Amino acid sequence: MYLMHASERESLIIAIIAERGFASFKHLEKAIEGSPATIRRDLERIALTGKIERVRGGARLPEVAGTGNALTPGFHLAGVPFHENIGLNRRQKEAIGRTASALCIAGEGVMIDGGSTTLQMCPHLAGLNLSVLTNSLHIVSALINQAGTRVLIPSGAVFPEQSIILSVFGEEGMPRFHAPKLFMGAAALGPAGLMQADPVLVAVERRLIDRAEEIIVMADADKFKAPSGHVVCALDEIDIIVTDDRIDPGQVRELENAGVRVIIA
Repeated sequence: MYLMHASERESLIIAIIAERGFASFKHLEKAIEGSPATIRRDLERIALTGKIERVRGGARLPEVAGTGNALTPGFHLAGVPFHENIGLNRRQKEAIGRTASALCIAGEGVMIDGGSTTLQMCPHLAGLNLSVLTNSLHIVSALINQAGTRVLIPSGAVFPEQSIILSVFGEEGMPRFHAPKLFMGAAALGPAGLMQADPVLVAVERRLIDRAEEIIVMADADKFKAPSGHVVCALDEIDIIVTDDRIDPGQVRELENAGVRVIIA
């Protein structure tokens, strides 16, 4: 029986992470010959060289490779601009936002990633006295005058097409904030996990994931059609998906088989 040499495993690991932006332990264990303990040792060794960065659930490209010089003046994110996305499936997004907001507990801290679906949570957070870390200018605008709601934002560059703030300073640009829940949108969802259109968003959203205890994804049923993109996290990292009643029952079973709780708005 042929056993893959450590150098071969290292090349394959780096290639997988470079292609995906992030790779979970589960994905690497399926893709590479070797025990889970061996692969974890490989990741630790490669991380020491600076070629990858160990994070919760797997490994990603380091900040310099993953974002680095991409966040410069004139750089634009791939994907549908916010002003176009906000009107798509508006009724479903409003129902998802209302349902997801019910998962918040009064007085707690939460993180809300930028997006046209996560924005729909805001009207339903009044009176909960939450501390909210968000990278979305639209969410800041919706919450800033909400009595009792405290809003935190990262430092960084503003990307007007998505109306979000992306930190050019890595961890130094993020407030020291850890939250029980992270609410995220998605460009697409499928067997590979949660995906975004732009690889820059992978590293940024991984920083949020690393700070959360529970990952809650808000996505209308259209996000499950022909999924493709850059993988942010695997399905087994997601705790809850809030979607609408147009989702195919077969897709619900696949998500539940992956350990995801599915809530239909």
